[in-house]
Amino acid sequence: MNLIADIPVLTKKDIRKLSLDDLKAWLVENGEKAFRAKQVYEWLWKHSAQSFAEMNNVSLALREKLDQHFSINAVQVATEQLSNDGTIKSAFKLYDSNIVEGVLIPHEERKTACVSSQVGCSLTCKFCATGYMDRVRNLDAAEIYDQVVRINEQSMRQYGQPLTNIVYMGMGEPMLNYANVMKSIERITAHDGLGMAARRITVSTAGIAKMIKKMADDGVKANLALSLHAANDEKRNQIMPINETNSLEALKDALKHYHQVTGRKVTYEYIVFDNFNDTLQDAEELLRFSKIIPCKINLIEYNPIENADFVNTDDDRLQAFIYYLADRGLQVNVRRSRGKDIDAACGQLAVKEKQPA
Repeated sequence: MNLIADIPVLTKKDIRKLSLDDLKAWLVENGEKAFRAKQVYEWLWKHSAQSFAEMNNVSLALREKLDQHFSINAVQVATEQLSNDGTIKSAFKLYDSNIVEGVLIPHEERKTACVSSQVGCSLTCKFCATGYMDRVRNLDAAEIYDQVVRINEQSMRQYGQPLTNIVYMGMGEPMLNYANVMKSIERITAHDGLGMAARRITVSTAGIAKMIKKMADDGVKANLALSLHAANDEKRNQIMPINETNSLEALKDALKHYHQVTGRKVTYEYIVFDNFNDTLQDAEELLRFSKIIPCKINLIEYNPIENADFVNTDDDRLQAFIYYLADRGLQVNVRRSRGKDIDAACGQLAVKEKQPA
């Protein structure tokens, strides 16, 4: 018998999985005053402590007790790349050595963090580098939260300004990690968290109809964006297999419900691919879909990836597409890519190294 191999490995629970009430109950059960819970909780979230040793208004005895029973599985920056346009891409190392990527996108008037919600992705969208990765696991709320903290630190160091916006548009499908994504938003917007405004946060989905409805019913204040890319089921099926189980008709129903409950606009993201979805007929189909509820449309520049041979439409077709929509009263924005030289642009996030088993 191999005695060493047979000894179970004991892992401490990440303390940030406890609610404030859970933490309070644990402290009281372990002979501590209940008010200590608020102090510890603020260190964990508001001050983003990465170790119990940092909690300098908590007694040494309590810090040692917490360290004995719990861990803080803080996310670390493994590598950092600075683009020619000022974009910063980070590879974030998780406690189990998995890697996700996040991006700081700087503009004069805003600083935006693009964060990941899963290690890999299960949706296999044909134009997205992450879609060619296996989905390993969901991120927990604290891991999503930590990405925002680390990117905010980068923004302060590089630009002397804090983050103004957060988009859940990195690796993974946020609606397939709904509970953790919503918990991260709750902590990001909480007064004892980062205190950011919910209106500055956008959750982007490839289109999980029932979760769009749930987001409305749960009263989530963050904005919603739908990665549409085709307003025609046949074309959308080709590039986004999720459409086979979440058709445009199902999405229409979900979006109507969302608007009825929240009263808010939705953003449609639409990459204009050459000779695929860039005709005036495609624009007309997008126009009809966009009449369902108030919306705005972001036309996005395609960013090439190794595994796909899509290319951007040409400027003349793009301008005709824009004019067709704008002339009929739609709000249309063109989003130029940032960070392409470091594979940090929309659709390019993919960890090259093999993830741990």
